[in-house]
Amino acid sequence: MRILILIAGSVAALSTPAQAGELFGGVYKHAVDTPLSLSGGDEKGVDLQLGYRFGGIGRTGLQPYAFGAVNNAGDTTYAAAGISYRWGRDIYLRPGIGLAVHNGSKDEFERPDNGEIEFGSRVLFEPELSLGYQASDRLSVEASWVHMSQGTLFSGQNPGIDNIGVRLNWRL
Repeated sequence: MRILILIAGSVAALSTPAQAGELFGGVYKHAVDTPLSLSGGDEKGVDLQLGYRFGGIGRTGLQPYAFGAVNNAGDTTYAAAGISYRWGRDIYLRPGIGLAVHNGSKDEFERPDNGEIEFGSRVLFEPELSLGYQASDRLSVEASWVHMSQGTLFSGQNPGIDNIGVRLNWRL
């Protein structure tokens, strides 16, 4: 958890204070089976996500973010921080990349039928992609995919997790 606090603090320090950020929250289907997940686990439930996207860094358009996601079935819960970029106005695409810290199993992928995802590391990469619609000056809605895995850095296997859902963004 200390790593996440350090990442979030560093990201916040890079944010331009004159630009307002946005609060976001969403509901995600937990552990969706995709070709990228290779999880070997059968985690269930939905994730409730709440986060903050900071104002842009200078004129780059890059926006630091931090969020947490709690699983309602008691499976993997996580917090992430990273950076995203928004392309488009009314209809837009928002890719992002960050790091996540989770409370699931950090064991290497050894027992594929134990009912949990064995990520191989406590810290994971967290790429994400959203397709959004700007509904008003302050409100936007996004269909969002969040992936987490360790990218085979800590073991030969790369079990991960994919969460797909919808989130609302409220510009402050």
